[in-house]
Amino acid sequence: MSALTLRRPSRTTSLLGAALGVSLVLAGCGGSNVGGGGSGQAPTGEDCAAYTQYGDLTGKQIEVYTSITAPEDQPHIDSYQKFQECTGAQVVYNGSKEFEAQLNVRVQSGNAPDIAYIPQPGLLATLVRDTGAVKPAPQAVATNVDQYFSETFKSAGSVDGTLYAAPLGSNVKSYVWYSPQAFAAKGYEVPQTWDEMVALSDRIVAEGGVPWCAGIASGEATGWPLTDWLEDVMLRENGPDVYDQWVTHAIPFNSPQVVAALDRVGSILKNPEYVNGGLGDIQSIATTTFQDAGLPILEETCYMHRQANFYAANFPEGTDISENGEVFAFELPPIDPNAPQTILVGAEFVAAFSDRPEVQAFQAFLSSPEWANEKAKAGTALGQSGWISANTGLDPNNLSNPIDKLSVEILQDPENTFRFDGSDLMPAAVGSASFWSGMTEWILGQSSADALTAIEQSWPTTP
Repeated sequence: MSALTLRRPSRTTSLLGAALGVSLVLAGCGGSNVGGGGSGQAPTGEDCAAYTQYGDLTGKQIEVYTSITAPEDQPHIDSYQKFQECTGAQVVYNGSKEFEAQLNVRVQSGNAPDIAYIPQPGLLATLVRDTGAVKPAPQAVATNVDQYFSETFKSAGSVDGTLYAAPLGSNVKSYVWYSPQAFAAKGYEVPQTWDEMVALSDRIVAEGGVPWCAGIASGEATGWPLTDWLEDVMLRENGPDVYDQWVTHAIPFNSPQVVAALDRVGSILKNPEYVNGGLGDIQSIATTTFQDAGLPILEETCYMHRQANFYAANFPEGTDISENGEVFAFELPPIDPNAPQTILVGAEFVAAFSDRPEVQAFQAFLSSPEWANEKAKAGTALGQSGWISANTGLDPNNLSNPIDKLSVEILQDPENTFRFDGSDLMPAAVGSASFWSGMTEWILGQSSADALTAIEQSWPTTP
């Protein structure tokens, strides 16, 4: 899942919303914010040198429709300021908690937004194939994607070989959160292999502790954190090629490799000695919200919690998130220390329903290093963390949170291999439906084989 809706759901944003900002009503739309600037003659000068490529857009208006609502919307609104000042355009920001349902309604009724931030590639593919309303990415966007993003992200924004959408925000999924201070006090070391992680878990149990905490409750998206667990273990146990076959259904969802991988997840999350630290028994995993699931680390009632970089936003304000602080994260270690480590990632994407010049210019801006750095600085200025981009032109120093900086360094390392969140790539009937519910049934007691077989049977016969 992507951080756009902290999906999870749909999948950061809608979960953390509160009222904010000045609003207006667009035809067929909910509350919207109009960024400052965009009136009068577009200025020129050194500060606008990187924006001259977009031309003079004075008097032009561009609507952005997204699930990102208050308070996470403000850094986005602020990140458009320089574009507006330098081009004369006006960007209208329209954040809605009903985004996914209303986007389809708007498209079908002929009232599509200019730009939409799509939280999953699977939804992008559905919109492209079923509506024909999404415009292929213009050349300026394609050039930026080729220059600043890895092939994994380009592929996720493409449908049937055509690039439709550049990545926007991104996330690194393959993390285990822990407390460096608690580890130091107990004499624990960050595990470098899966076996070392299991040995550490056993040591914690032997010393009277509970090593792991987890939670998968997320409203209609309950179950999604377990999809990330399974995807990460599939990568570590079988490698990226088999993972790709599973995600594209070239092998059945319930293939023996997948059953074995889910059983490995169960060796942690279904072990009553290992979970659910500070929260209850195994079944409490299903009723604990994913936002609350890692907080027992601060109380040392659990010691490890697997979750993406965006989980940083769930720790209380003032928590020291650093290598020697109250909380930090390490990469989920490899099962085979001699095999290449593949990192699970996610992102949301910028889709356009208009090819007007000002819309294409704004698309290109959103795929540029200028926007990524403006967004990073805007979030830092507001004290917000948990947002990163896979754009290699992003300067990590514009981010304030050490885990965000580490995540960007991971994304920018050319030696790393990435794979996109599998459930985000799968057809919606699976990736955001039966996969979530199947994992919930699994943690409540269903066997790996039965849970995966039920998901396999739900796979649509056509994309």
